[in-house]
Amino acid sequence: MKKISVVCILLVIVVTGTLCRKAEPFPEEQYDSRLSGGAATVFLANSQAFGSAIPGLTGYDVFTHDLGDALFGQTFVSAPAPKFGGLGPVYNNVSCVSCHHNDGKGTATIGSITSSLLTRISISGTDENGGPLSIPGYGVQLQDKATTGKSPEAKVQISYTELPFTFPDGETVSLRKPTYTLNTPYTALPANYYVSVRLAPPVFGMGLLALISDATILKNADENDANQDGISGRANYVYDPYTHQRVLGKFGLKANNPSLLVQVAGAFHQDMGITSYVFPKESSYGQAQSDGLNDDPELADSLLNATVFYVQTLAVPARRDVTNASVVQGEKLFNQLNCSGCHTPTVYTGVDIRLPALSNQRIHPYTDLLLHDLGADLADGRPDFLADGNEWRTPALWGIGLFEKTNGVPFYLHDGRARSLLEAVMWHAGEARKSKDAFVKLSKTDRDAVIAFLRSL
Repeated sequence: MKKISVVCILLVIVVTGTLCRKAEPFPEEQYDSRLSGGAATVFLANSQAFGSAIPGLTGYDVFTHDLGDALFGQTFVSAPAPKFGGLGPVYNNVSCVSCHHNDGKGTATIGSITSSLLTRISISGTDENGGPLSIPGYGVQLQDKATTGKSPEAKVQISYTELPFTFPDGETVSLRKPTYTLNTPYTALPANYYVSVRLAPPVFGMGLLALISDATILKNADENDANQDGISGRANYVYDPYTHQRVLGKFGLKANNPSLLVQVAGAFHQDMGITSYVFPKESSYGQAQSDGLNDDPELADSLLNATVFYVQTLAVPARRDVTNASVVQGEKLFNQLNCSGCHTPTVYTGVDIRLPALSNQRIHPYTDLLLHDLGADLADGRPDFLADGNEWRTPALWGIGLFEKTNGVPFYLHDGRARSLLEAVMWHAGEARKSKDAFVKLSKTDRDAVIAFLRSL
């Protein structure tokens, strides 16, 4: 008994001594560069690579995640209906997965059931909360479909112009420039209005992004370009319709959404016309298409929360080919070109005691979550809170090399105009002009290496 006591005392001394030691940096060479999402990483590289739950969920959490998964794939119908009613009366799609194919990026088509392009609209000025000013009779998003007996707000037509480009070494690439036209409006549109067409982004890894602190994001902001590198990222501050507070925007293509809750509830509301406790009035409220039913909110609180939890707990796919010589060279060039000035490779998440796989993780999303001016060619001209018409939030690059697997045909950039990673790079301008111009001057071998690196993410 005495011997056991002595051993226990020694263990206490050792453990206590360890706890009292000053924290030391973990050696860089001991990190596994494949772990894009830290502990929330999964080793899948097929069409379902974006659809796995993070590890370590409790039994109840697995149940909630699976319920959210079912809701994400559920087709909704118009009211009245015994189950999954509330669609419309005007809407863009019938389910979440119709836009976010395999939990990934959407398809750049308009009007079809697989369409993933949404059209934001507004007029000059701001609303009472500093956001885009809605068009009377339309709101801030155009719904191009309607339930029986109702009229779509308008139809959107898309056409492309091919713009050929030749590199100094003779390689060519063609960039397609989109033009969008609104046809057959159900009621007159004003003379001047803003149009912003946006492709549904991937939804995996969002629980990790949600845990990146405001302080971490703001640390990378350089609105006045103090370091004179040509990059001046800045934060967007937006109105949270649930908390009724002005907060830093993290989600949305212009960092125009404050939280996962508002992001998901907003998609139900605007994309499908389904009300919830966050948005309890129909998107068509006050319009001729309003259904006049007294059935709001249409989505049960528990179902909305389960869908939010599903998105929050989707894991990130691991990187691939990290020791390939071309990939290694491409990563070096990516940093030398200062692409990492916006696409921040490494960041740490905050603490979430309930979900350890998301908590205090070293992750590699390749985004700073800040707004950047990408030039006139990518501009939509439409302000969104503090974001001006030239600015977009830096998209995360993790998983970008798997879009061909998850989508079949990959599309890139905010409106899906780019059909390849090379095209996506070549559209960069504004704050990214210097990096793009340096990329153009690389040899074909080095350009291919940069693309190989992107495909490894």
